[in-house]
Amino acid sequence: MTKGAGGGDGRPGRGPDTADPKPSNAAALRPGEGLGEGHHERPSEAQRRYLARGLREPGGKLPLFDEDGRMVPRKTVDSCIAYGWAQPWIANPIKPDWLVCRLTPLGYAVLTAEDSGPAPEEGR
Repeated sequence: MTKGAGGGDGRPGRGPDTADPKPSNAAALRPGEGLGEGHHERPSEAQRRYLARGLREPGGKLPLFDEDGRMVPRKTVDSCIAYGWAQPWIANPIKPDWLVCRLTPLGYAVLTAEDSGPAPEEGR
């Protein structure tokens, strides 16, 4: 099997045989990379809304569209991947540029921690 030829914009194409969909800047978005050891960040309101919808879906599948039918901003998806709260899941052969993700164990944990009250202060 071969991969797609690309869209004419200089980026390689992805065919339906792509097993691991990654954003075009995937090297910069490895979970937790560049955040510093022991970095504990809380999701913004937009990130929390996006991640929380995965709690209601089988396998923690995250939505492509918000509750108003608008596409979830790629910046929100990419930042959740960068923090390790979400991970690319399956390739979409119909729309290869759509990044289908799911919650990670860290994503579940950060949502659960938010529900249980404020995080303990750091700096011990």
